[in-house]
Amino acid sequence: MEKTVLYHFLTEVPEAAAIWSALLVLALGLLAALVARPERDTPPDLAPDPAAEEAARLADLRRYADEVAVAAAGAAQTARRRREQWLAAQDEADRSWRAYDEAEAAARRFAGAAILPAPRTPRTPAEYAARERWLHHAAMAVHWRGDLTARQLADVLAHRNGWDPRRHPAEQEIVLARAVRDRRRAGWRTAAEREQRAWRDAELAAEAARTLAAEAYAAAEALRPGSAPVHRAGPATRSLAPVPAGTRTVRTARWRPARVG
Repeated sequence: MEKTVLYHFLTEVPEAAAIWSALLVLALGLLAALVARPERDTPPDLAPDPAAEEAARLADLRRYADEVAVAAAGAAQTARRRREQWLAAQDEADRSWRAYDEAEAAARRFAGAAILPAPRTPRTPAEYAARERWLHHAAMAVHWRGDLTARQLADVLAHRNGWDPRRHPAEQEIVLARAVRDRRRAGWRTAAEREQRAWRDAELAAEAARTLAAEAYAAAEALRPGSAPVHRAGPATRSLAPVPAGTRTVRTARWRPARVG
């Protein structure tokens, strides 16, 4: 009995092992085929749907069009604000120029009057005190008008940096007129530089607004039925589309008379 069991075990186990080995090789082959070409086993209901892809594309394009429209509106507001700032700076530069031109004309008149001899007055302590009071009063009036800085007024009151209270008031008027002219010329140059910066900022803002407006127009056109796909503008590309009127800033030229040093 024991010999019969042992005989069956020895004869059937190798046969079973061979069968299991064959099945294992077949399973590995099928697994390799599935990994190498999975599309053959893809269910029909999981295949890409062209209509769904087109809907997703349109939704993405619509979101992009909304975003670029908001950005274009913000850029247009910024451009208008920068233009208003430039116009205000331009007006300030014009006022500064007119003030400087008036001071230059006054300095020329006083310089022409300097050719005439100064009136003869007695050289007494009372006369010099009167001249000093006149100079102090005139300098303070010019300072409160904004044509002398606090440091310049201190120089006048301390009689330094060329301010001599012993001079005749006619001579002092010439010195004061030149100081006012120089002060207004410095103010005009500062205002002109500020106007130049404001103009450059306005031009940059207008250019950004034009670019975003063109991109928003192209994105809106792409949403229309039958339109070609839109190419989003990146740092080096821009969509070509009509630019709304009124978005360009034009810098007006201003005439300036010859400056005299």
